[in-house]
Amino acid sequence: MGIIKFVKKWTLPCAMVFGACVYLLFAEIPLLEPIGTAVGPYVADVLPPLIFLTLYSTFCKIRLHDLRFHAWHAWMQLIRLVLAVVLVVAAKETDGHGARLVIEGAFACVICPTASAAAVVTEKLDGDLASMTVYTLLDNGVTAVLVPLLFPMLEQHADMAFLSSFATIIQRTAVILVLPFCCAMATRKWLPKLAGRIKAMRNLAFYFWAVNLSIVMGLTLHSIFTATVPGLVLLMLIAVPAVVTIVLFAIGKGVGRRFGDSVTGGQAMGQKNTGVGIWLTLTYLNPIAAISPCAYVVWQNTLNSWQLWCKDKYGRLKW
Repeated sequence: MGIIKFVKKWTLPCAMVFGACVYLLFAEIPLLEPIGTAVGPYVADVLPPLIFLTLYSTFCKIRLHDLRFHAWHAWMQLIRLVLAVVLVVAAKETDGHGARLVIEGAFACVICPTASAAAVVTEKLDGDLASMTVYTLLDNGVTAVLVPLLFPMLEQHADMAFLSSFATIIQRTAVILVLPFCCAMATRKWLPKLAGRIKAMRNLAFYFWAVNLSIVMGLTLHSIFTATVPGLVLLMLIAVPAVVTIVLFAIGKGVGRRFGDSVTGGQAMGQKNTGVGIWLTLTYLNPIAAISPCAYVVWQNTLNSWQLWCKDKYGRLKW
């Protein structure tokens, strides 16, 4: 198997390994470390335009009349709310500092909204792209309401005015999600030939997402390696998100299966916008707990890679 064919077959694992290797090279090799120090602060600035291109090329494949609300959208939101409240109560009843950190990290993974790029993987797995788009818009809106309500319950010192927090999350959602959607719909209406060319390039959005994932992987390793916590707590902050990943995907698939759409349900509940989760944790909770949403990046994309492998090998998913 040639290198290009191998990378195409294992795009997400290759992206994660590449991002990890680049980070380690520029962070650990003395000769390259000054370059990494100089460039590192600006790396995250590349993410917004990459996400825009990823979603724009995905949304060019959607027709407006395909966008409909489904009953499972509401069930997913109810389940996510219940899980979040359970974790808030568990954190408040926990006295140990390390255990509370782990619970806060799990809470951050659950409360952060569906990833904007979940539609990309959903399409690769033959899920319902339009349904995922509607759910992602809904999920981000609900998150903007839930965060100001739940975070002060978790951390009494969380200085969070409802309107300012709501506006901040909605603004982030609008820039990352709504803007590329509107641009894509405008392209379909007024530049149909361009939209057709973009639609014909089936894996374009997926490769944009792979580049995005490489960058996120480097940022994730930076957060983990610079953490100042005991080894056991660090291990739990990294390991517990693996359990959360499996639980959320399993719940999503179970709910989705009841409505004939297990693929979309799994991605909707399980594929998280960890960037929002990291930001929320750093801003309103103990910053160390942000390691968990960072680790979630690795686990959810490992699971996505396995799903894509099953789809490629068996023509369907194994769960």
